[in-house]
Amino acid sequence: MSLEIRPFTPPDRNTWTDFVLRSNNGTIFHLPSFLDYHPPGRFNNMHLIAEKPDGQIAAVIPGALWEKDGKKWFRSYPGASYGGPVFQDDASLSLVEHVIAALISHCRRLGCHMMELTLPPSVYFRRPHDYMDFVLYNHGFACSRRELTAVISLQRLGEEIDPAFRESARRGVRKALRSGLRVEENGDFARFYPVLAGNLNDRHGVNPTHSLEELQRLRGLLGPEKIRQFLAIDGEDQVLAGMVMFHANPRVTLAFYISHDGKHQSQRPVNLVYREVIAWARQMGYSHLDLGTFTLNGEVNHGLCRFKESFTARGQFRNTFAGKI
Repeated sequence: MSLEIRPFTPPDRNTWTDFVLRSNNGTIFHLPSFLDYHPPGRFNNMHLIAEKPDGQIAAVIPGALWEKDGKKWFRSYPGASYGGPVFQDDASLSLVEHVIAALISHCRRLGCHMMELTLPPSVYFRRPHDYMDFVLYNHGFACSRRELTAVISLQRLGEEIDPAFRESARRGVRKALRSGLRVEENGDFARFYPVLAGNLNDRHGVNPTHSLEELQRLRGLLGPEKIRQFLAIDGEDQVLAGMVMFHANPRVTLAFYISHDGKHQSQRPVNLVYREVIAWARQMGYSHLDLGTFTLNGEVNHGLCRFKESFTARGQFRNTFAGKI
């Protein structure tokens, strides 16, 4: 099979978007509207399209060029959680082999020495397969980074979701309700952002991935239905905790930010947020809810792991493959 790899151009925007929205494994992080949120010059963009001889798109591949230790890399887009090639449902192993081979050849012509791709977990696929992992492995790639992300299978919950949770999770929900807390969907990021930024700074000495202005800009680019915010609020209308959800694709909603005000932890506001967001996600028709990672560089945060597991989440691989080309 003969394939051409060419750079993305502005006239390709609508075609690329439509391809991702109809794809097997595309996510919000593969869409031009998401990639546009990064200002020009932040990354050395190199988004690519694989075309068949008849001009039909075989795959779209968001990415960027990167210099490290004197070597030039092609890598998944640095500002996105997931990347790698996006394929349609009917993509065969043979097609994946040809796309990866053509991508490697193209990147060599660009002067790249290395390639790095972070693939979505299998729950993000409409029709799950491991073709990309297999093909990359056969090209000498290795799993350079492997984290665990906490995924809830919403379809496995019963009609009443609470019995599926561990008693510790249910007890926390009851305590939050006795404390007079409620959860509401609220689009005002400025209400939650001080809680988020304060918690990350106190616990880890870091800032959120997005500034308040960037988060607002991102929602403006993607649309309010793609980024939703849920807040745990007390009787004085004070925000005690919150969760910002990204509509990753029709199958998965991703908790991109989860945080709480440590001064009110005893009231268990996060338990109530988890419970209400799980109920909302199931009602919206998602098959899975991704609560984010509980590992960092392979090290497990066991407390966070246990908490997410108490709401039925189980860890799934978030793999990054890297190799010499």
